Amino acid sequence: MKSTATTKNESPSRLIDARIKELGDWRGKMLAHVRALIKQADPEVIEEWKWRGVPVWSHDGILCTGETYKSVVKLTFAKGAALKDPAKLFNSSLEGNTRRAIDIHESDEIDETALKALIRAAVALNSK
Repeated sequence: MKSTATTKNESPSRLIDARIKELGDWRGKMLAHVRALIKQADPEVIEEWKWRGVPVWSHDGILCTGETYKSVVKLTFAKGAALKDPAKLFNSSLEGNTRRAIDIHESDEIDETALKALIRAAVALNSK
């Protein structure tokens, strides 16, 4: 989605809605699903739209971003390296000292309980 005068005046939530609709395939459905899980895990989460079209979820700082690529939906956790991940959801960006990511492919199923726990842990970390 291109940034225009129209998108600059729209709420981040509406821009995320539009991105989901624009994708029109499994990536849109997956982005909508993880968005719902994030909101369930943290009802006070703030949705943002940054970096020319990246959905961002924040609570006392960035929790994660929701990027979409041709073959993957990527949830990048800003402070992922500091989070415990007993379910081993993180499967990308494992070498860095700060971020960690979850690459979700079309046939992947999400461990909803583990993802919500990870979101809550990110909120707790940001709230320290």
